[in-house]
Amino acid sequence: MDSARQTVLSVHQRIVDNGDKRTDPWLLVYSPVPVTLIFLLYLFVIWAGPRLMKHREPFELKVVLIVYNFAMVGLSVYMCHEFLVTSWLLNYSLLCQPVDYSTSPLAMRLLIILRKKNNQLTFLHVYHHSTMIFNWWSGVKYVAGGQSFFVGLINTFVHVIMYSYYGLAALGPHMQKYLWWKRYLTSLQLVQFVLIVVHTAYNLFADCNYPDAMNAVVVGYCITLIILFSNFYYQSYLRKTKKQK
Repeated sequence: MDSARQTVLSVHQRIVDNGDKRTDPWLLVYSPVPVTLIFLLYLFVIWAGPRLMKHREPFELKVVLIVYNFAMVGLSVYMCHEFLVTSWLLNYSLLCQPVDYSTSPLAMRLLIILRKKNNQLTFLHVYHHSTMIFNWWSGVKYVAGGQSFFVGLINTFVHVIMYSYYGLAALGPHMQKYLWWKRYLTSLQLVQFVLIVVHTAYNLFADCNYPDAMNAVVVGYCITLIILFSNFYYQSYLRKTKKQK
């Protein structure tokens, strides 16, 4: 028992020691423990929430959804602007930008459960949002800056459009006629992942002072998302079209 405890503590210490020291004071970044607890809480809510709501009436959360989604639009716009402006001012290279080590999303899942929209809690949904917790933590902890700016920039841009759609949809059924572009939102997400794979894979073979291990993880992860989102697109749009014919 003591040996296992020492092993866990040793691994934890290595994770902490090998991180970017500039990020140590940042909230939730120094240790993997807080994000791991958030991840476990997320899985617990996904498991227990539908069971607690099984014999209850769904909550009417229209106002909450509208406020939440448009707040996310505002936050995404701000983050996209910051990624764009800071990378532009620092003359970041699109093809190769090393990390300068010098000293110079989960509320929506709860809303889905309370509204008893359990059909939206798909494997894609849970996989994507639970793994993103660790992905972004790892990015901030070990490669805060450099080449990773591209992922943040394109991701926040897509989220501006995505949460705009959710916010408009939350206004009510009368908005559905204006939301014909839903399938193109999924297409945009797929384009995002393809661009990230191409951009990151290039750095695996280029002479760029950026961690190859991080590039490999990003490429592998985005490939899984391309597969899952492609399946979602097929099941939601192409297969339905065939059945209607």
